[in-house]
Amino acid sequence: MKIQIRVLVVLLLAMLACQTPAFLPQGNAQDEPNPTIESNTVPTVIPADIESVNPASGQESLVALYENVSPGCVAIFTESGQGSGFVFDSQGHIITNYHVIEGAESVEVRFTSGYRVYGTVIGTDLDSDLAVIKVDAAAGELVPLPLGDSSTLQVGQTVIAIGNPFGLESTMTLGIISALGRTLDSERTSPDGQFFTAGDIIQTDAAINPGNSGGPLFNINGEVIGINRAIRTTNFTETGEPVNSGIGFAISVNIIKRVVPVLIETGEYNYPYLGVSSISTLTLDALNALGLKQYTGAYVTNVVPGGPADKAGLKAGDIPTSYADLFAGGDLIIAIDGRDVRTFDEMLAYLITNKSPGDTVVLTVLRGEEKVDLTITLGARP
Repeated sequence: MKIQIRVLVVLLLAMLACQTPAFLPQGNAQDEPNPTIESNTVPTVIPADIESVNPASGQESLVALYENVSPGCVAIFTESGQGSGFVFDSQGHIITNYHVIEGAESVEVRFTSGYRVYGTVIGTDLDSDLAVIKVDAAAGELVPLPLGDSSTLQVGQTVIAIGNPFGLESTMTLGIISALGRTLDSERTSPDGQFFTAGDIIQTDAAINPGNSGGPLFNINGEVIGINRAIRTTNFTETGEPVNSGIGFAISVNIIKRVVPVLIETGEYNYPYLGVSSISTLTLDALNALGLKQYTGAYVTNVVPGGPADKAGLKAGDIPTSYADLFAGGDLIIAIDGRDVRTFDEMLAYLITNKSPGDTVVLTVLRGEEKVDLTITLGARP
């Protein structure tokens, strides 16, 4: 059996499912403006019946953490590859990445006890790369893992990954949170062919490799704070499999808490849609070419005709600059619902984790020298 790999973006962002054919999505989520935005409802915290670990006890705490949480971690096998997952609740719902089970006709779930059972995929979310598998397992095998709160995370915190790298089941690795609020391309494209953006992504240096996809990322207390999704690497084995280079990415648990209960109930999840594009990073020369008066905010490069932002009067740039694909005169979003916006990624994370289609938001924009407040009713991603 092979382990399926997906490779994203410029330096090869490998989706950590399994060990087979490489997948090369188009473009770079960091460099290309993407149509927006995502989120939805029903935060649900699964009660933890797993004992927390005292972070002060050093090595012993890590040993105890593994003993406590590993029964809730699973390996997932399909006819095309393998990945990882974890037990979400006592009703037999298992969480993994969509790309782990994509196209699978048969899904086998293996528990750390050695127990094995076939599962059925009951819900998928291509935007955040999540999937829910339902298993009819013995009650003693279902050990739900406690969910943390990703809004409280800080760069530098210790994190632990447990998964199935290269088919090595129940492997535990240790690292830190390297950055917060990253974005990745989603698994779904917009009507104009661009990838939507998945936001609120955790970056970590914990060693994750092909086969870790869908497995949990823990804090030192044994709470799930994310699901490992991808790595960025230029390192490969002799057979072409990507190898960890210290840059991994995980879907934040607050997205999981919003999306998964809806997937269990309806099988799908609708994200809020603003209908704008932006550029994550602009050089000083580009900022000066745009004539911007401040260097933080989300500069609007495109507004989808007829979309929510267009209906509310948000403006994209249309004045040529010295850069071929950069036009001045667009709005600079500097706040959303009274919260400062430093980057497009920050705004995206706020929308994904707090808003649903039909909700309203107030965008504060700089339009030339003037501050303008625009009230926008969010749509659903097309």
